[in-house]
Amino acid sequence: MKILTAEQLYRADQITIEKGKMTSTDLMERAASLCFQWIHNRLQGNTIPIRVFCGTGNNGGDGLVIARHLKQHGYNVATYVVNCSNKRSQDFLANYERLKELGVWPEMITCSSELPNISENDMVVDAIFGLGLSRPPEGVIKEVIQHMNASNAYILSIDVPSGMYASKAIEDKEAVVRSYHVLTFQTPKLAFLLPENKDYVVSYSVIDIGLDAEFIHAVEADAFTIEKQDVLPMYKPREDFSHKGDYGHALLIGGSYGKMGAVSLASRAALSMGSGLVTAHIPKCGYHILQTAIPEVMVETDAQDQIEKINTKVDANAIGIGVGLGTSTKTLNGFKEFLQRNKTPLVIDADAINLLAKDKALLKLIPEGSVLTPHPKEFERLVGKWKDDFDKLNKLKKLAADLNSVVVLKGAFTVIAFEGTLFFNQTGNPGMATGGTGDVLTGMITGLRAQGYTAFEAAIFGVYLHGLSGDMAMKDLTYETFTASDGIDYLPDAFKELFRRERPVEQQVKEEEQKTRVQEKKQTKR
Repeated sequence: MKILTAEQLYRADQITIEKGKMTSTDLMERAASLCFQWIHNRLQGNTIPIRVFCGTGNNGGDGLVIARHLKQHGYNVATYVVNCSNKRSQDFLANYERLKELGVWPEMITCSSELPNISENDMVVDAIFGLGLSRPPEGVIKEVIQHMNASNAYILSIDVPSGMYASKAIEDKEAVVRSYHVLTFQTPKLAFLLPENKDYVVSYSVIDIGLDAEFIHAVEADAFTIEKQDVLPMYKPREDFSHKGDYGHALLIGGSYGKMGAVSLASRAALSMGSGLVTAHIPKCGYHILQTAIPEVMVETDAQDQIEKINTKVDANAIGIGVGLGTSTKTLNGFKEFLQRNKTPLVIDADAINLLAKDKALLKLIPEGSVLTPHPKEFERLVGKWKDDFDKLNKLKKLAADLNSVVVLKGAFTVIAFEGTLFFNQTGNPGMATGGTGDVLTGMITGLRAQGYTAFEAAIFGVYLHGLSGDMAMKDLTYETFTASDGIDYLPDAFKELFRRERPVEQQVKEEEQKTRVQEKKQTKR
């Protein structure tokens, strides 16, 4: 799914209004009505107090529409307008009049008003500011935001949390609504996917408000979220008369004394992703470990306790390097010599990235079409510090462009940079924040590269399936009990989930009706 800028979304609004021969008020009614329906589907008439806080712009107009529908459906709703200027949008005024026609007069919070009481048992709808915010909230508006945050009530924000910008860093962290959930219009907002904003967006839902599909399809975007429909077409099906040689030979280079688990996980993951052959190039101290733990993997050995020479004899289709490698001087020298003679695109992780950071001249030796998979600290060692997460993304795109390769920055919403574009993954969960999961990802991507997937395909497919495997594991495990090995064990479930067809709505309805009839018959017999 494309992640559009505020400017692109404003243009989409205009085109939708023009083509649909509607007014902006009509479009606001459609969008806000869908937000009301989301609330109604979950509350089902619950009488908890709902407090709707509105600004005087279009986001406030959305809030007024929501408040009107809540009132018409019998909810216990109170509406407030934060009114500290004479600026009011036309759509806000139109919906203010509609609400008054129901006999509801919103309470005005002016610069001298007292703030209303909010209980932790209330629901708060935040509709103060939307995408048009250009400077941090001040004065009484900031006080209202802080009052909402201090209440511990469930806060639902409309489109964006008030005080947050869609495409730049927050300037005043004390003037941003801390939302439990955000109902955002048409596409995710880039700010939702960044670690520095985790306290303001716990979760979000994208509400399709029917903006012009032709425009959305044609407009160029430089950021996307990765969806199932993006990954499925990449899959390479297997042929009946194929053999192991058709699915490539993956070589994993890594390991050192006390860190053989990393290369074991990566090798097993490469096998589990379908690589026809897998060889591990490791120190001699790990020979018996690998041969015993994974009999399907072939083994080459280097020096006794660490990698020093990398005199591999394998004609590999893909090479993953770095897991458990260590960063000693001898290993650095061997790594440098390897890079000077190697022409095969690499999957570079962990200590191989740390070695590049030690001697950045080695970056010039990385073959084009490689994949780098740093976590944030490893990435910082490569590119230096960043002033905020938006600056970090710019550095990520630049590194990928400079290397003409793919860079995978791991973490929540793992982001993949390729040819100036960012792709944010949405599978995975906090249970995967445990040692070894990155080694598994390296093996998965290497296994895919060995089978002929491009660097971009292997990164997208590997990252998506890696997270999905972690999600599948949560059927039986918990965040605390998940281990990296579980990520491999649940790969079959992830593949099955990837290929599972969604049942048509009509079929789901028929199945529910059938269940109801069966239950009714059982009750009749009793």
